Amino acid sequence: MADREDAFRKIYEANSKKIYHLCYGYTGDDDAANDLLQETFLKVWQNLHKFRNQALISTWIYRIAVNTCLTYLRSEKRQAKDELTPAIAENKPEVFSEKNEQVTLLYKCISKLEESERIIITLVLDEVPYPEIAEVSGISEGNLRVKIYRIKQKLTELYNQHERL
Repeated sequence: MADREDAFRKIYEANSKKIYHLCYGYTGDDDAANDLLQETFLKVWQNLHKFRNQALISTWIYRIAVNTCLTYLRSEKRQAKDELTPAIAENKPEVFSEKNEQVTLLYKCISKLEESERIIITLVLDEVPYPEIAEVSGISEGNLRVKIYRIKQKLTELYNQHERL
């Protein structure tokens, strides 16, 4: 049991930041991203014995995270959520640097992309190798490179639109 816990701890340490970024890219919300991170690694823990080493373990974990995020988003669409009123939103203490604001804006822009585009660009930002991204997203490496180029163009447009506001 201790070996399994050790192995899991190493897997978590190696992958948790990237999975958090993926979840944040889907939700744009820190609390939801942390919940999805925990849910993803709970599933990893529960299914670790099923992992067959046919792909990289990180690819397997990304697939679990993507499915967890998609399930979450489908359930969120069914449950209409109240928006924060401006007064409540303004009461949140501002502890952001300019860089943090830019990163937050980037993730807001990412959250406006289509689901498949969010997966791909988040993996690119986390410096996941292209062959692994292609495997996770289910497209060829050649198509992936074209798709990444188009996603970057779209993100630049979204970012620039927001900067003009």
